[in-house]
Amino acid sequence: MERKETGGQKKEDEKDLLPGGGGVTAENGRECFYCLNVIGQIEGHYVEESNRKTTKYEHLIPLLFALEEDERIDGILILLNTVGGDVEAGLAISEVIASLDKPTVSVVLGGGHSIGVPLAVSAKRSFIVPSATMTVHPVRTTGTVISAPQSFEYLREMQERIVRFVVEHSRIEREVFERVMMRTDVMANDIGSVLDGEAAVGCGLIDGIGGIREATAALREMAGIPAPPKNRPPRSPESGEVPAP
Repeated sequence: MERKETGGQKKEDEKDLLPGGGGVTAENGRECFYCLNVIGQIEGHYVEESNRKTTKYEHLIPLLFALEEDERIDGILILLNTVGGDVEAGLAISEVIASLDKPTVSVVLGGGHSIGVPLAVSAKRSFIVPSATMTVHPVRTTGTVISAPQSFEYLREMQERIVRFVVEHSRIEREVFERVMMRTDVMANDIGSVLDGEAAVGCGLIDGIGGIREATAALREMAGIPAPPKNRPPRSPESGEVPAP
């Protein structure tokens, strides 16, 4: 499979969709999928510390627009391993992903915590590997909060937008999601729940257990691309080489 990394050496007719990396386009003559990484902290209006891995929303939103308009791209695979971050930025990215016409599939690897939950369910199909976890909790705030009704109303409305988005883009019932989000007997210093892969699928938050294989199969199905042939020659166990036909 020929791979063309963004930011690396490219042919003259290729565009650098995300300068400096962040994704890779995989082509094999039959299909072309773009693999997008959402890792570390979701960075919003404030720049995070330089020693933190971040996903910047001002990069992802125009990139997603470019992928939607690029006729070469058959589908988008979104790999998630995020601790969460800026709520408005994460929700904005989620809304853009949900509005795309192209086939989209997300896979939670490692973690899809906090605002990573809406990001995971924003794709048309979602998967999670068995060892991954997702933290569901109410909206948090940092810094000084003015003790006024307007401040608390703002937080309540923000939380309502997240709840509504997750319920509309997954199979989880609103009552179940709110119960998971507001539990007080699971996390020592917080309110909420930590769900592993099976629990996330069991409550309807994520569509299924799976990784890259299941995700690419779903992308092919949505794009109407036949599955690749399975009659490839086996590798030799002694040498690791593929025997000649």
